[in-house]
Amino acid sequence: MSVGEQQIPPWLQEQVGRMQQLQQNLQSIMMQKQHLESEHLETERALEVLQKATDDDIVYKTAGSILVKSTKAVLLSELEEKKELANTRLTVLSKQESRIKENLKEAETKIREMLRGPTTPPGPQKTDVPK
Repeated sequence: MSVGEQQIPPWLQEQVGRMQQLQQNLQSIMMQKQHLESEHLETERALEVLQKATDDDIVYKTAGSILVKSTKAVLLSELEEKKELANTRLTVLSKQESRIKENLKEAETKIREMLRGPTTPPGPQKTDVPK
C-alpha cells in the first residue's frame, strides 16, 4: 500500500460487500426473469398455432430430443398449465426484484450517510444565551 492510499474501514467494507451481494442477486433474478419471459412468449406462440389446428390434425410434442404423437386437447392443456406456471414464477421474481431494488437503495443511502459522517460540525457548540 502506498503512502497516499487509505485503508477502507471495516464498516464500509461490510456495507459495500452487502451492496455487491444485492447487485449479484438482482442480476441473477433479472436473468431468470428474462429466461422465463422468453419461455412464456414461446408458449404463447405454440398455443396460437395449436388453436388454429383442427381436431383432426396430427400434432406432436417434444420429449427431449424426440417428437411424440399427441392430441390437440392434451397439448392445449399442457401448454396452458405451463403458461400459468410461468406467470406465477414471473410474479414471484418481479416481487423479489422490487424488494432487492429497495434494499439496494437503502444500502446506497446508508453508505452515503456513513461517508458524510455526522451532520453536526465537530467541536463545542456556542450558544448565545444571555446571562
